[in-house]
This record gives sequence, C-alpha cells and structure tokens, in this order.
Amino acid sequence: MTRLKSHRSVSIVRTMFFLAVIAGAALVQAQVYTELYNFDCVKVGCNPNQPGLLAQGQDGGLYSTMPTQISGDGTVIGCSLAGPCNTIFQFTDVVSGPNSGLSLGFDGNFYGTTETGGAGRTGTVFKVSGGAMTPLYYFTDDTNGAYPWAPPVQAPDGNIYGATNSGSYPGIAYKITPSGVFSKLATLPSETQAPFIVGSDGNLYGTTPYGGDFNRGTVFQMTTKGKVKIIHNFGADGVVPIGPVMQASDGRLYGTTSGGGSFSQGIVFQVTTGGAYKVLHNFQTATEGTGSTSGLVQGSDKFLYGVIEGGGINGLGSLYKVNTTGTFFAVLHSFDKLTGGTPFSTPTLHTNGTIYGVTHTGGSQNSAYGVLYSFDAGLKPFASLVVIWSGKVGTQVGILGQGFSSATGMKFGTGAGTFSVVSDTYMIATAAPGATTGNVTVLEPSGNLITPQVFRVIPQALTFAPPSGPVGTQVVITGMSLTQTTSVTFGGVKATILTVNSDTQVTATVPTGAKTGKIVVTTKGGTATAPGTFTVN
Repeated sequence: MTRLKSHRSVSIVRTMFFLAVIAGAALVQAQVYTELYNFDCVKVGCNPNQPGLLAQGQDGGLYSTMPTQISGDGTVIGCSLAGPCNTIFQFTDVVSGPNSGLSLGFDGNFYGTTETGGAGRTGTVFKVSGGAMTPLYYFTDDTNGAYPWAPPVQAPDGNIYGATNSGSYPGIAYKITPSGVFSKLATLPSETQAPFIVGSDGNLYGTTPYGGDFNRGTVFQMTTKGKVKIIHNFGADGVVPIGPVMQASDGRLYGTTSGGGSFSQGIVFQVTTGGAYKVLHNFQTATEGTGSTSGLVQGSDKFLYGVIEGGGINGLGSLYKVNTTGTFFAVLHSFDKLTGGTPFSTPTLHTNGTIYGVTHTGGSQNSAYGVLYSFDAGLKPFASLVVIWSGKVGTQVGILGQGFSSATGMKFGTGAGTFSVVSDTYMIATAAPGATTGNVTVLEPSGNLITPQVFRVIPQALTFAPPSGPVGTQVVITGMSLTQTTSVTFGGVKATILTVNSDTQVTATVPTGAKTGKIVVTTKGGTATAPGTFTVN
C-alpha cells in the first residue's frame, strides 16, 4: 500500500472527502419523493395499470384514467400538482375498462381507450373535452381488431393513431380522422400495450412484446400510411418490451424490457431510428428491481428517468436514472408499501421540472389502492411543444409551460416568433419570417424556457431566374426560410457554388453535369422544390 508522504497530503484528502460528502448530501436533498394523493376505489378509482399515462393539460394539471371503481367501470381523473384528484367522468357498461391513461392532442382534447365496453364489449376509442366523454369508435373483434389497451396519439396531420392488443386479430394499427372515420392501417408483429410516439421525422414508433425474428419482441417504425418496418428484433439482449419507447434530444429511441439481459431481470436499451442497438443497463433484482413495464423520460440534465415495478430493496420496485451512454446508473428511490409501490406506469416529466407518476399499490391510507407521487430531481423547468414539431412560416403550435403571463418574447431557433397567451400554462406560438430550425425559446423575466424538441422550419422556394442557361449560370432563387440552406440541386445535380444572400434569397451556380429539371433547395428544416423547370442549354 502506498503511504501518504506528508500531513499536507492527508489534509488535502480529508478536505476532498469532506467536499464530496457535502456534494453528496446536497444531491440527496435535491432528490425528494412525495406521496401526493392516495387513490380510493369508491370515488376517484384505484390501481392504475401500465402504461397509465399522466397527460399534462393546457391548464398545467395532470389527467389520467383509473381502471377500477367499486361503484362503476373506471374513471377519467384530473389532479392538481399539489395532489388532490377529482373524477371528471365515470364510465359505465357502455364504455368501460380504461387501462391506459390519456394522451393530449394539439386540439386540446384528451384521447384514450377502454379495453371493454361497446355492443360486443370488445373496446372503444374515446376523447375527453371539457369534462365530456365522446366515444369515437367501437371495436367488434373483426379484422379491425379488438381490446385496445394503450391510448392513441394525435399526429401533426390531425388524425389519431393507435393499436389494439388482443382479440381474434391482435396488434391492429388504426387511424381515426377528426371527423371520426376509422381505418385499419397495418398488422403489427404482435399485440401491444404500448402507445405510439410521434418521432421528429413524422413517423410513429412503438414496441411489441412478442413477434420478430425470435418472437421475443420488437421496436418498429410505422408511417402514417401504415407501412411497418421492424428496426430491432429482441433476443439474447433483452426480451418482452412492454413499455413504450421515447425519443431523446439526441434523436435516439430509449426504452426498457421486462425480461432478459445479463441477470434475466430486464434492461434499458438504446436504438437509433436506423436500427443501431445498444444495451445501456442490465437490471439486478436485489438492489435495483425487476420486470420494468414502463417507459422513460429525459430531464434537462440529459439523464433518463424511469421506474421498475418489482424487486429492489423493499421488493416493490424503484425509481432510477441512467445516462444515455450506459456508464452511469443510480437508484433514486425505493418504493414501499406505505408511500406507494409497484409502479407499472410510465412517469411524466412536467414542464415545471418535476417528475410525476402513479403506483399500482401502496399508500399511507390504504396500501392496496396506489398513489399519485412526485419526485423532485432538481431538474430545470422548460416549455414543451404539443405534437407539431415542423411547419412553414405561419405554422401555429401549442406550447405547454408556466409563467407565460409574463412572457416577453418568443424565438424559433435564432429567428423570430409571435405568440398568444391562452393561460399562464399554455400559449399558441407562430413561426414568423426569419424563424430558423432549432429549439423554441419562451423569453421570461424569471428565466427563459426552452423546448427539448427541435422545431423544423420547412423552407419555401417560390421563384427562380433566369429560367434557363448553360453551366456556370448564376441562378437567383427566392422564397422563405432560406437562411439555413445547405445545398441546391439542378435536375438532381448539386451546385458546387452557393451563396446564401438572405432568409428570402440564395444564389446558386449551375454545376457541371446539371440536367434540365427541378431546382431543389435543402435546409436544416427540410427541402423545397421551386415551381417550373430549369432548362440547361
């Protein structure tokens, strides 16, 4: 063993140890778990299942469903951030069995499903608006599917997308238009209880617990037209993914499996939209937990946060964080019988920076019913785009957050934006001329709020002149949102000389090999094709 050479060295080591203890204590103090509300099976309902999504509403409150109620067939509930929850709607035999929680659409409505109910008692899709529940579709266990579990999500095109779980034809992906027209889109690799997410590329992503090359589950991509592509087949690297995936700020997808991995207790995984896959962490029963059925959220510190439903120190699961490289993992809270246990449900990161979730069991008033909880991990408040992540100048987007009543400005990337405050927790923002692709920033005196999502400003190419010319001709292209232009092509051939003059004009030189055809401008926000044909003389 190496001996310290001086008292000064000893003093330095002791000082470093003391500082580490202080830093560790500060970290612990910043991470606070709070039981907010005990569910009951009489009025509000109890025993939330997975995915049990908590949706942040435009009013800043939390909304979900409870599957169990002594006097009824489940409820839609609303909860304040301080904890009291109230019943908004009580289901009956006509529509019953809401297992999934809710998703918020950019239209302000909440969407969900019931596993049963309807004429054939094979499930429904519904929306909630202003406290009223409206059934959108009744399943009948035919080729359109039955027994939906996860809530559908609204995509930028205004339609809602979801999938069925079991029945005679399990795993049917569907679309419902705003006017209520139902369409079957595809048959997934197997049944699924996980909701879709809308990716930054406009595609839908999800998981199935079975199917794929090894019948141990998949991560898949689906277009809004219903084209399905498996991007990962689970096998020896984790099995049976029950929870959803989430897309982090790096563009990659992250999720968990309920089994498999080095200790056969499940894993945290990363996969790109192109299919590059990596195991980030293997769960261990005794210290961490087992059998994750939930998804993940990402905080302002870029760490991923999630819950495990079983195992751990108290045998009732844990709340943890892991980094996106898999080099760090820590249990932040061990669930127990008294303050909430068995967290089936995916947690929600509120724009105030606090994590909220529900447990299936536990609670100081009745340990059989479950609780609403919060976890303060010291994360920064932020703003969040609602569904729509791209558009041309003039596109309006809904933004969730807080402190909007005192907002002084808005930026799309480094450019301009306008906004209209609906409430202190919700605003409508418009991409103005000069807006660029990037995060959206709400300017506030108490500190700016930045969206984790990148809004892509789609360019417009409106005119070009001259209409023809030989190689070497300089062509002026006018339009909108051209500041971030990266290339211009003539008949598919890239111009080697390009000058970005302004947000409304670029100049490109006709390259060697150019062909008569369309002029296409590409920016960080997408591509735009100018009307007409450029003729190469």
